[in-house]
Amino acid sequence: QVQLVESGGGLVQAGDSLRLSCAASERTFSSYTMGWFRQAPGTEREFVSAITWAGSVTYYADSVKGRFSISRDNAKNMVYLQMNSLKPEDTAVYYCAALSLFKTTWYDDGAQYDYWGQGTQVTVSS
Repeated sequence: QVQLVESGGGLVQAGDSLRLSCAASERTFSSYTMGWFRQAPGTEREFVSAITWAGSVTYYADSVKGRFSISRDNAKNMVYLQMNSLKPEDTAVYYCAALSLFKTTWYDDGAQYDYWGQGTQVTVSS
């Protein structure tokens, strides 16, 4: 059982930056591909970014490519999402999730993920 706790959300203005953090309880944290998803009110959850167990491969949704950066520190059981040049359309609850390595192919499919955090709100004002 992996417990995930997100932090770092808040209210910012368009163009600002935020860094989200996700702390994992499991010491086998490095055995998981980690992802970030988001969900705005009235919309479906959408994939944002993912990173493989060693951090050597990263994936991004087209909507955030070039603005967001995902990273991880396996020694600290942490994964991060650096969000730059934020836009009002980035407003959502952001969720951290863990995906068993053998399912990494489906990194952008939330239904494949095994564990989820409770989410952190990001609000970007115009």
